[in-house]
Amino acid sequence: MFPSTCALCVSLLLPAAVLAQYNLVKEYSGESFFDDWSFYGNRDNLTNGNVNFLDDTDAFHNSLAFVNDAGNAVMKVDNSSSLKFNQNRNSIRISSKDQFTVGSVWVADILHVPYGCSVWGAFWSSAPTWPLGGEIDTFEAVNKDARGHMGLHTNPGCTHSSNAVQSSTLINSTDCSIQANNNQGCIITNPDPASYGEAFAKAGGGVYVTEFAIDGISIWFFNRTDLPSSLQGNVSAIDTSTLGIPVANWPTDGCSVNEFFQPQELVFDITLCGDYAGAASVFYQTCTGVCYNDWVLGDPSNYDTAYFEVSYVRVYGLPGELTVIQSSGGPRSAEVRGFDTLMLALCTLFATLWTF
Repeated sequence: MFPSTCALCVSLLLPAAVLAQYNLVKEYSGESFFDDWSFYGNRDNLTNGNVNFLDDTDAFHNSLAFVNDAGNAVMKVDNSSSLKFNQNRNSIRISSKDQFTVGSVWVADILHVPYGCSVWGAFWSSAPTWPLGGEIDTFEAVNKDARGHMGLHTNPGCTHSSNAVQSSTLINSTDCSIQANNNQGCIITNPDPASYGEAFAKAGGGVYVTEFAIDGISIWFFNRTDLPSSLQGNVSAIDTSTLGIPVANWPTDGCSVNEFFQPQELVFDITLCGDYAGAASVFYQTCTGVCYNDWVLGDPSNYDTAYFEVSYVRVYGLPGELTVIQSSGGPRSAEVRGFDTLMLALCTLFATLWTF
């Protein structure tokens, strides 16, 4: 009995990189895709974009959020209304009602991402107490960027390590601190030429895999032609060790996940102009005119391509580990986490004693 108990304890103590097998714990797809997301329902007072993020009632009524005939979730910018000066364009920002702990993997099959001048779209995650608890940008791009980006934003002290094992050599910045470089974050560019914009859409999109593990954070991107069989179909379990080298990797020697990250909410949002897409140093790299005057107030058809189309988002967790913290079960989840911490401490003691 004691040896088997020790085996269990040791298995609980292994890092996520060793325990790479994850089981499905949550899926957002089909007609119920939007059921477990919260709509922001306010102007963009977060990144100073020229949009109003609609609540769920208005988003559905105005067909800015819906499930199309193919069964895919669509989130879009208003591309039919003519605006007057000082008006904002309607758009969507949703965040998952659940939070996902360290030891989670989320997989997003995305057919179309928003693009065009003034457009700033992202699929990302953050702790509710941001910047405390960190932010993971699985996909982000602005205006007419050539490629998509991946990155982290944290409190000071987290960096992209020179020991990172990743396929991308396009390292934009290494300091993840929100206080460095105007909160640029530690950004990696996806080298795939079909990772954003029209090229992404023509290629049929792709699949993003984000591993939120104790020994580091990794992001993979697969286009349709390179999608591994282990990610095809209704996959109930995945093994990240079979996915090859990630596009971006932030190992713990540069950024301690336990220190800088807390359970994450998933987020889709599309804003316009704002602190990033509208910054002159960024906007004029690929666009002309004045971001708000010429684009937001301009022809509504400017935003015909400013939408997400998502087949599914699936979240996987390590067997036997707490992965999902439900919005209605916060206190109980905290108790469970406390119990898990106690059990891990006891397991450590048992494992130490057993070695003697």
